[in-house]
Amino acid sequence: MPTLIGRRRFLKGAGALAVLGAFDACRAGSGRDAAKPTLQLAPLHASVDRITRITVCTRPFRAQGPRLDVEKIGTQTVVHNYGHGGSGWSLSWGSGAIATANAMATGQRDFAVIGCGALGLTTAILLQRAGARVTIYAKDLPPDVRSSMATGLYTPDSRICLEEHATPEFKRTWEQMARQSFQTYQSFLGLPGTPVEFIESYAVSDDPNRRRNREVEGKPSFAELERELTGDLIPQPVDFEPGYHPLGRRFLRRSTDLMFNLTAYTHTLLTDFHANGGKIEIREFHTPNDFARLSEKTLVNATGYGARALFGDESVIPVRGQLTRMIPQADVTYGLFYQNVSFVPRRDGLVFQVVGENDYYGYGDDTTVPDRPEAERAVNAIASLFAT
Repeated sequence: MPTLIGRRRFLKGAGALAVLGAFDACRAGSGRDAAKPTLQLAPLHASVDRITRITVCTRPFRAQGPRLDVEKIGTQTVVHNYGHGGSGWSLSWGSGAIATANAMATGQRDFAVIGCGALGLTTAILLQRAGARVTIYAKDLPPDVRSSMATGLYTPDSRICLEEHATPEFKRTWEQMARQSFQTYQSFLGLPGTPVEFIESYAVSDDPNRRRNREVEGKPSFAELERELTGDLIPQPVDFEPGYHPLGRRFLRRSTDLMFNLTAYTHTLLTDFHANGGKIEIREFHTPNDFARLSEKTLVNATGYGARALFGDESVIPVRGQLTRMIPQADVTYGLFYQNVSFVPRRDGLVFQVVGENDYYGYGDDTTVPDRPEAERAVNAIASLFAT
């Protein structure tokens, strides 16, 4: 029979697994693996009547990658930390460490952080750990920030930049951020509420020779950087042929993912920030000139997509992402990717997402109105795996 050849990767901006090729010759169920037990998966109860919420957010993509420079605005120093595409949570601790070093280099010890999403919260905590006093200024707080609408998987190269801008220097900085974030997340494992945990995810294919279309004619390619981390962060994938799993005549590739249960994780971060003397003020800024009203002389700009309007940064491109949330199912602890739809078994609500044929799905789309037909398509695609 034909074999599926390929590798596992994260789907840009979706946090989902994609089948970029087919499964290689090392297949569960082959002669040399005859003693391997058949894979058992708890049936997923997925149906459109179990949908609890549909959310849409705009992820901040920059072709050049995240903005991490420092600039003077009037008498204040602004440390930028935004534009991470679909990798905000995944790179937050490493990127926050860079922003913290830049901020502390000013010699100040009282800082303002603008924004209370993934980058704002983690940078604020890192500044506290460096001995600083921090106030977060934000228009919205979790769960009403864009970061709260993320998929919830560790996807450090999810629309992080275009391939043409992935210079050796950029790759080194990116790898530093990715590794530091991954290691920091280990300290959240096992905490009450399970803010962070490892799960097994399965890329599913009907066709052993199916390949995902990575190239889009006439458009530049997104950087593929996950290979820089291969080998020492997560286990190698395992393949399962039909007959060795409960999903019929399909082909499965199992990978290990780091998953964030964002309700619990964000609560943990906010509790940590307040316990260390952090303050939060609800405030909206319309232009950088509004920063002059703050007493702090050094500010960290962690406004994400909001930086496009606040700073007039036209390099920030919206990437629309819609999540369909469903009633949690405690016995389902695995993720799935099938027919360009991802499923993530978060404890704060199951997550389904249509991610499209390529990385340009949702690119340049700043609409935030939920699309019910898309939501039902996502649920029905995953539900079909369990149809009798």
